[in-house]
Amino acid sequence: MSSSLRLHAPSALEYFASLVAEDMSINLLEAAIAIGQDEFPRLDVQSVQAEVDTLARRLLQRLPADAPSAHRLRALNRYFHTELGFAGNVNNYYEAGNSYVHHVLATRRGIPITLAVIYLELASQIGLQARGVAFPGHFLIKLHLSQGEVMLDPFSGRSLSRSELDEALQPYRQSAGLAGDVDLPLELFLQAATPRQVLARMLRNLKEIHRAQSDWDRLLPVQQRLVLLLPDDLNERRDRSLVLEALGHWSAAAADIEFYLDRAEQAPDRVAQQLRLDDLRGRDGPALH
Repeated sequence: MSSSLRLHAPSALEYFASLVAEDMSINLLEAAIAIGQDEFPRLDVQSVQAEVDTLARRLLQRLPADAPSAHRLRALNRYFHTELGFAGNVNNYYEAGNSYVHHVLATRRGIPITLAVIYLELASQIGLQARGVAFPGHFLIKLHLSQGEVMLDPFSGRSLSRSELDEALQPYRQSAGLAGDVDLPLELFLQAATPRQVLARMLRNLKEIHRAQSDWDRLLPVQQRLVLLLPDDLNERRDRSLVLEALGHWSAAAADIEFYLDRAEQAPDRVAQQLRLDDLRGRDGPALH
């Protein structure tokens, strides 16, 4: 075969880019698993998907074809939390492994959002209508049943009442200055999250873990994915420039700041970013390829 016809295997980032290119075609489980390829380069995404498919098939075979949605939900909750033993990792909540679907699948421990990604796939495969909810501080699951909506906490397996949800929301309302006469309705915080929003929240969890540890080498691929996933989010582009600068990639960092300044005309930090850009332009260093 001539060299011009050889196919090159896509990089982990190129693979992720293909998965999230179009909103309507995002496979949430596949894209969520693929995030783990930064830390585990040999991770076989299709094998992990097949494992989840096997779990779903086992449960589906137990259900009568005409089982009502409430019966399917009870069976799924018992299967997921009791039989399979999925639960929140209360002892090591901020461990990076909690954000990798394959790791959560192996250990049966995770944080709400990764537990939810697995739960949502199982729910879909047994015929339930379930969506993730990017509730402030704690990812939730919303299920549509014939009797109405049910809100579940994937961390504990509990269904949550409106009063419990409203109580859980109070700390966020207070910290965001939303308490009092201008309280926003609870329903505003219970909107279904799109796959892109779920993936962004997963990546931002990892971003905060690595940033808190000043682990720039691990933070960079996470930030690369965020910029790719959210091309219109200029703050993610600016944040990537900070990581690139910390790693000594001056020209690449400068390019990100230029991009930011060209588009964020009203940004409150324009002066500070311009000073950073001027400083970076005066340095010599390796470019990021």
